[in-house]
Amino acid sequence: MAQITYDEVNLMLRLYDMRREPRLRQARAWFTEHFHPESPEEMMQRYPQGSEENTFIRMVISYWDMVAGIVNRGLINDELFFDSNGEIWVVWDRMRSIVPTWRAAFKNPHLFQNIEETCKRLEVWREKRAPGSSAAMRQMMGQAKPKMKGT
Repeated sequence: MAQITYDEVNLMLRLYDMRREPRLRQARAWFTEHFHPESPEEMMQRYPQGSEENTFIRMVISYWDMVAGIVNRGLINDELFFDSNGEIWVVWDRMRSIVPTWRAAFKNPHLFQNIEETCKRLEVWREKRAPGSSAAMRQMMGQAKPKMKGT
């Protein structure tokens, strides 16, 4: 296990504090409960530009993309981060089927690459510690999705 620095711990606590901001907390709660689009078209139809839901989506994704950029640059030890930040994986799992369309539309193959890279490492780390856990989480989230989709 790598030595964790005071600065890494302090940065983790600051990022956690940001997550507690009331509007971001509201956006995160909405995202995890309601964001289940099957396609980019469905997303734009259900959550059009200017809607509160679209704002929530952008808040959550931009927060986690910023955090992933910090992690990817080695400013926070992966293991320290992965121990207590599984929500980023849920966010990526929900958006990963839509990202290729966004990348093509914006002609930016690097769009959301920070989240993607962090989540790939998180999944490898998790599977080493608990084999099969990522598949089990996807299955559990898939079973919950139909119940929540109509809400």
